[in-house]
Amino acid sequence: ICMRQTGLPVCLMHMLGEPGDMQDNPQYRDVTKEVGEFLAERMAQCAAVGIGSERIILDPGFGFAKTLQHNLSLFKHMDALHVLGRPLLVGVSRKSMIGQALNRPVGERLYGGLALAALAMTKGAKILRVHDVAETVDVVRMITAVESAE
Repeated sequence: ICMRQTGLPVCLMHMLGEPGDMQDNPQYRDVTKEVGEFLAERMAQCAAVGIGSERIILDPGFGFAKTLQHNLSLFKHMDALHVLGRPLLVGVSRKSMIGQALNRPVGERLYGGLALAALAMTKGAKILRVHDVAETVDVVRMITAVESAE
């Protein structure tokens, strides 16, 4: 069965190279601009085969072919990707960018992940991919309570 025919959402994620070599030497002049261009090109490819933009979710690909500085800059400027008009999915839970920034092993990255989940929401992310679901739900509920107050 063809993806076009399923009617299911499509998540487009940015990554350069292949999984085996993507971290060898990633280079960007402007990581946010280049990620946006990559995702726009993939959206156009989807449109060309009949997959409408209303089915597309975009993932900037944190941790995929990016250094710590690339990831931090992309996160800081992530709201620029809203020009593409599609919901953003952010998956940074327990990622090495948290470990590198905080000097924490995987088992000690909860607070960094929660901070990034909250920041992602304030930058307009609509979907969070997380490991620590209950803790992240509390963060989302708290932000939602504040943002919906009079």
